[in-house]
Amino acid sequence: MVTRKRGGTKTDKAKGYAVTVVVFGVVQGVGFRPFVYRLAREFGLGGWVKNAGTGVEIRLEAHDPKDFERFLHALKGRKPPLSRIERVSSAPAPFKGIADFRIGESRPGGSFVFISPDIAVCKDCLEEIHAPGERRYQYAFTNCTNCGPRYTIVRDLPYDRKSTTMSGFPMCPDCAREYSDPLDRRYHAQPIACPACGPRLSLLAAGTGKRVPGGVPEAAGLIKKGRVLAIKGIGGFHLVCDPENERAVRRLRRIKGRMTKPLALMAADVGTVERYAFVSPAERRLLLSPQRPIVLLAKKRDLPGIAPGLNEMGFMLPYSPLHELLLGHIGLIVATSSNRKDAPIMKTEEEGVRGLCDLVLTHDRPIEMRSDDSVVKTAGGRPLFVRRARGYVPYPQPVPPELRAGTVVAALGGELKNTISLYKNGYVVTSQFLGDLDDYRNFRYFEETLAHVGRLFGAKPEVLVSDLHPDFHTTRFAERSGLTHLKVQHHHAHILAPLLEHGIPPGRKVLGVALDGYGYGADGKAWGGEFLIADHDSYLRMAHFDDVPLPGGDLASRQPWRMALSYLAQAFGKDIPPLRALEKIEKRRVRAVLEMIERRIGSPPSSSCGRLFDAVSFLCGTAPLEMEYEAEAAMRLEAAASVRTRASYPYAFLDEARPFRISFVPTVREIMEDKKRRTPACLMASKFHNTLARVILAAAERAKRDHGIETVSLAGGCFLNKRLLTGTERLLGRNGFTVLRTDAYSPNDESLSLGQIAFALARLRRRNK
Repeated sequence: MVTRKRGGTKTDKAKGYAVTVVVFGVVQGVGFRPFVYRLAREFGLGGWVKNAGTGVEIRLEAHDPKDFERFLHALKGRKPPLSRIERVSSAPAPFKGIADFRIGESRPGGSFVFISPDIAVCKDCLEEIHAPGERRYQYAFTNCTNCGPRYTIVRDLPYDRKSTTMSGFPMCPDCAREYSDPLDRRYHAQPIACPACGPRLSLLAAGTGKRVPGGVPEAAGLIKKGRVLAIKGIGGFHLVCDPENERAVRRLRRIKGRMTKPLALMAADVGTVERYAFVSPAERRLLLSPQRPIVLLAKKRDLPGIAPGLNEMGFMLPYSPLHELLLGHIGLIVATSSNRKDAPIMKTEEEGVRGLCDLVLTHDRPIEMRSDDSVVKTAGGRPLFVRRARGYVPYPQPVPPELRAGTVVAALGGELKNTISLYKNGYVVTSQFLGDLDDYRNFRYFEETLAHVGRLFGAKPEVLVSDLHPDFHTTRFAERSGLTHLKVQHHHAHILAPLLEHGIPPGRKVLGVALDGYGYGADGKAWGGEFLIADHDSYLRMAHFDDVPLPGGDLASRQPWRMALSYLAQAFGKDIPPLRALEKIEKRRVRAVLEMIERRIGSPPSSSCGRLFDAVSFLCGTAPLEMEYEAEAAMRLEAAASVRTRASYPYAFLDEARPFRISFVPTVREIMEDKKRRTPACLMASKFHNTLARVILAAAERAKRDHGIETVSLAGGCFLNKRLLTGTERLLGRNGFTVLRTDAYSPNDESLSLGQIAFALARLRRRNK
């Protein structure tokens, strides 16, 4: 018998045990292999670890099989902070007497593994870039296995340097030594770089594209002087200026053609944020999280021109070394996406970024997949996503076991605020926010992302799912594909997204409350204020907001006064009371719109909750005549709703037919009475929000009485309204209802693709029975 001491244990070469372990989840690009290496050495185990197409594969050999149990317990309990273990499987293997433990070459093929999102620069790397003695001092591309770009630089899996946009940067001897040392925190950190071998910054004149002297300090100085800069980050370019310089902010707005839509801010630290905004503990955690989203915060001190007419501003903290270095010279900047109106964020200079700024601070590390900043707020202490992208994509979403299928499904989302979702082997990956597909550049982005996600996860879709609308680009794309094509009604998909996220099994019925601007209904009408008795693959339309005309069709969604006239005409007929805000509009235009409403010319009926918000916002005096961005009138109404009151307006349930209708004629009449009494807009806005919450409670009580349902799923873009969401949750909870809403996804149209996956899997399950 020959023994060899290793790590405090003895290994008998004549007798031993071996297992193969496969770890599935977010385990590539997060320092998992060096973690396994160190753990195996600690437990005195022989074998190897390597990346594989199905996760991380580990071979373990030991004299005592209990060592395996201890190893697996430690593996799950002490995993790297950025990893997410979804599943660990093990199987016996032939014992070969392997004495040491090593990290092996990645095994390609059969790719189905998850990669970490782009993660903010970590504490250790920050210390390095601020320490004069370090070789990465002031280096803008410092990273390690615990931080840095991932999703935006990866081209293929397994996740190795040759499969990323860092493949064009050969490592210097120092970086190669760190990369090859399993005990170094940069072991197999694929974006590893230093000033000697890595990406470099360039400061360019926008007009000529020629280099100008300087780097980060000079860029900061130019921002302070009122210049507008484009700065290349991780997922694309930001347009940057000094938010304290009103002239620079106005110029940036003119450049973007964005005169009122809020602009995001990046601050050096939380202390800087707190000079301008109130920060709750939950909001602080989001600001400081490794995801570093833009967090919408209540204003403490206004910055003119940043978020006009609203009571919140969006702040984020630096998430890359470049941002950290820049914010060390100027403590607060505007950092808005470098895109032309309705187009995706730019990722290369060739896309025209120089036409949007005075100078460009760029670098030579290519961006493979563009990705915008995530935007989130808190509601009831929980996250409420406005936009889900950098930092969160592509984290996987597990599917309830009862829904799982062997078919690969791609859900194509809707037309606006599009995302795509891909289902394979029990998990869903949802893409970053892709924008509105009626712009051809966003549709190209959609196609690019669909191909990228499919390539990363080795998934070739067999079934496509789209919205019911026959004219959506996604519907036509699916029809052209030749694949099996399923269609799901817009609001049904909305309602299913929280069910999938929270693991609700198929067959359980809920009351789905879907409130948004527009969705193509089963009857071909414009739906948007919907109460559906739903499960995963079917629904019954129990109730909806009463239809009102949309004078001018899509124009009514941009000009709130049109919807105000529509609701006034419904409430008062031809005897519409005077409204001062209407005096700003030419009388002939008002008469023309009223005639359209009366004669139903160019005025399709709609149950839209979004259009109700527009109308009430205009009646209360908070809406602009013409909206620059979607939901502007509703957001201004929410900002005005600052009064704590239990008061609400009357409404009516019209029961003469099924589905029953919910009429806001009494609401509009009482609002006009409040106008006569000169009731402050803040009180009227607060009462209206309370009214909608009470309507939802009343509908839920009917669903409980008539259908025995006690679970309510809240979905649709109107539930981005924090006051409406929290007020509704509070009322429903007090009355014994279980409330579901998305926590990891936005309730708006971004979550449609997730709900579409739930529908498709339920249909496939039914067919396979």
